[in-house]
Amino acid sequence: MRTISLTLLALLVSACVMAQDVKLPTPQKTGGKPLFDTFSERQSNRNISDADLDLQTISDILWSAYGFNRDDKRVIPTAINKQEIDVYAVLKDGIYLYDAKNNTLILKAAGDHRKIAGSQPFVFIAPLNLIYVADFSKGTTLLQSSVASGAASQNVYLASASKGLGCVVRTTVNKEELHKVLNLTAEQQVLLGQTVGKPK
Repeated sequence: MRTISLTLLALLVSACVMAQDVKLPTPQKTGGKPLFDTFSERQSNRNISDADLDLQTISDILWSAYGFNRDDKRVIPTAINKQEIDVYAVLKDGIYLYDAKNNTLILKAAGDHRKIAGSQPFVFIAPLNLIYVADFSKGTTLLQSSVASGAASQNVYLASASKGLGCVVRTTVNKEELHKVLNLTAEQQVLLGQTVGKPK
């Protein structure tokens, strides 16, 4: 009985530890492969393993997608600086909103939700899936938000190429289920998914 109690306690403690916001390490904003080398190596790779990514790598990837490189300007263009995109990180222990100002992952849904991040088996095991969401309450259009999310996903491709990671952008995401799980408003829309991980 004592062994069962200790096991249950360990599981509860583990769940509590995982289900919380995550402070990311400072992203590395210099170095990496030369730009034209990353252009040459950029490719879609669905042959991604289930190997974990360290927090430094996750921080660097997220910064390349939607971080700040000036006081109030992102690494990608947004129409009239509306900054209408939100980037969510789907990890095996939860879905997190990327807070670039505070370099933090804000827990939005605990648990493994990777099966709603896409429809292909590699998505279900990948250590990192990004979800790009447009917020139309900021006065943006679908075209403008599509351009912004496309720029973000290309940045992730280049960062992944620089780090030797596999990466693929996808339109196959369970938009309705993600909308519910993330508790999005009627003016928010899921646009794209993107899978990142170590190649097999």
